Amino acid sequence: MLPLVYTPAWLAASVVLIVAMIYGSLGTGSSLPSPGEFDKLAHFGAYLFLAVWFTGLVARTHYWKVVLALVGFGLAMEVLQQLMQRGRYGDPFDMAANALGVAAGLSLALWQTGGWARWIEAWLARQRT
Repeated sequence: MLPLVYTPAWLAASVVLIVAMIYGSLGTGSSLPSPGEFDKLAHFGAYLFLAVWFTGLVARTHYWKVVLALVGFGLAMEVLQQLMQRGRYGDPFDMAANALGVAAGLSLALWQTGGWARWIEAWLARQRT
């Protein structure tokens, strides 16, 4: 992780994001809002957001770990959906949308957004002075 002043807050927010993703991925179909025709777009967007989030918290040399972790997480969610038999099913196209979202998030991080947490902390420090 980058040396950040608000590391505990960043970690807490990260845990909340992952828990929300687990709930959204494994909750029963009736307990979740239905994205309808935009299911793959929702998968893509969620994993793009996660990739941008986590690449904002780690050094560029560790981006590959973010990619592996998120692709593994997406795969685990799809496998668990299939195994749990709670009105959800694993879908290889969902996994592809997840992976494409991670790739897009990584591309954004390499191009522009990587290390965003440092920018926010620097802005917060300027606001205090």
